[in-house]
Amino acid sequence: MNSSNYNIVGYILFLTCIVYIILVVGKICYKNGNVYVNELIPNHADLCVQINKTLLVGYYLVNIGYSAMTLIWWNEIITIQQLIETLALKIATIAFILSFLHYSNLYILTNYVQKLIK
Repeated sequence: MNSSNYNIVGYILFLTCIVYIILVVGKICYKNGNVYVNELIPNHADLCVQINKTLLVGYYLVNIGYSAMTLIWWNEIITIQQLIETLALKIATIAFILSFLHYSNLYILTNYVQKLIK
């Protein structure tokens, strides 16, 4: 197998994993986010839905942007070991970024949104 084939295999595996992450995690966060935001801001159901939708759009944009940049910055892969290492690094990076953003959003919602409502 020549090196360009490893890149193509890597792209396919990466995109498969990232699409799965985007869809599954986005669905879980959106569903549970409605409950969480409604608890933080009771009696403002319309605002809670809009906040949750905005968070979901941001989530999708971060994932799409990261995925596109990752494919552009991919080095040539010449061994299976490099393929596995590259996939692990790229997928771990988006998992780290998303977890950081998730906890940042929780912090902001918990500490600042209620102050803004009042």
